[in-house]
Amino acid sequence: MISREPTIERLATAKSLLLTPFGLDESHLTRALNEIKAHQVDEADLYFQYTRSEGWSLEEGIVKTGSFSIDQGVGVRAVSGEKTAFAYSDDISEASLLDAARTVRTISAQAQTKRAKVATKKIASSRSLYPGVDPILSMDSTTKVELLGKVEKLARAKDPRVIQVMAGLASEYDVVLVARADGTLAADVRPLVRLSVSVIAEQKGRRESGSSGGGGRFGLAYFSDAQIEQYVNEAVHAALTNLQARPAPAGEMTVVLGSGWPGILLHEAIGHGLEGDFNRKGSSAFSGRIGQRVAAKGVTVLDDGTIADRRGSLNVDDEGNTTQRNVLIEDGILKGYIQDSMNARLTGVAPTGNGRRESYANVPMPRMTNTYMLGGDKEPEEIVKSIKKGLYAVNFGGGQVDITSGKFVFSASEAYWVENGKILYPVKGATIVGNGPECLKRVSMIGNDMKLDSGVGTCGKEGQSVPVGVGQPTLRIDGLTVGGTA
Repeated sequence: MISREPTIERLATAKSLLLTPFGLDESHLTRALNEIKAHQVDEADLYFQYTRSEGWSLEEGIVKTGSFSIDQGVGVRAVSGEKTAFAYSDDISEASLLDAARTVRTISAQAQTKRAKVATKKIASSRSLYPGVDPILSMDSTTKVELLGKVEKLARAKDPRVIQVMAGLASEYDVVLVARADGTLAADVRPLVRLSVSVIAEQKGRRESGSSGGGGRFGLAYFSDAQIEQYVNEAVHAALTNLQARPAPAGEMTVVLGSGWPGILLHEAIGHGLEGDFNRKGSSAFSGRIGQRVAAKGVTVLDDGTIADRRGSLNVDDEGNTTQRNVLIEDGILKGYIQDSMNARLTGVAPTGNGRRESYANVPMPRMTNTYMLGGDKEPEEIVKSIKKGLYAVNFGGGQVDITSGKFVFSASEAYWVENGKILYPVKGATIVGNGPECLKRVSMIGNDMKLDSGVGTCGKEGQSVPVGVGQPTLRIDGLTVGGTA
């Protein structure tokens, strides 16, 4: 059992990295917040961050790149109504803090100075979902390079058709401290690691690629020999399968999505449409539909930031709110949206622990954590056998979605053509085209094999990237449009 760093220890770690070295303490945070509150604002917060990151990449048996960086700074925000004023600095000092505070308070329409009451200090409650370790220090540089070398040797030994192997290892140690005008003080210590494997296989002049990998919020010891071999097997299998792939048929057909990473389609086509800012503005296909049926019976979708060690999990969000297990769709009925503090206040609901930002240089907004669909009662084999003619998509590459219309396009990186319940051959060039809300209504079979992805997801929104998780069981969806090359 891994011992978890409790809330007070995380707070002490954050202060030791973000306040003490710069001659700051809580009284300086209070003064800065009171400078903002001297004008009428609805919300104000300070977001301190210290990030240390490292990356190694290997190709052709040679370390191609090795990087190490440290970034630190503070973001200062004031919110009045729907308006946000934001300033940030990589100089953590009392002068910079007060200067930023005086800058952002001008957002208020009321220019008169008023006396600000000092809020009672309260330590935000939080979870202990992952160890507060520095993953960069959990393995020395020589061992890290040897780990990547092991990946390459193993992949090449799997099959003589493997002609190129690329491997990457990334580690991050992220410490944040949030102080809010309501007196809340919250901190988090966030480790994050990822191992990625890509291979290229060649046969009779044809080249195809395959990739795999994973990670989460823990140290590098997670990447055992058994875990490394699993990633390598998956990458090599994908590349060799694609060598045999035929052009994908096109048209409207039954599509079965595999469990785990194919949940990226759910994340993009459904999840973004359930974020609070899009719904408050009425720009989502799901706007104003709480309590209505938006999916087939049996479809239950959650966003859960409380799963231990997961890439998308957080002890507290980037506004100091405790993360939650949020039921978004239950048995096909829309139950709610994911919210940050500002959108929650403007719509009269409670924050859901989904206020996230890429760094201290960005403002928070409602973002997903780990978004997934619960399992049903069907065996995966039964679902595949139910296909008369259609596509079985096991893995996905990139995709796009239009939030307003709900329309999406996704490319399948590993897929198979199925007839009369039998998998006939792998196909290449298949794209899945559909409408998110309409797609959910066409779910006709739900597998009992719900699985989360291996820990590789990164979500982009308005120029900000954050780590996320996805997941789903095997799903049968009727009447989807497949764009092919046949």
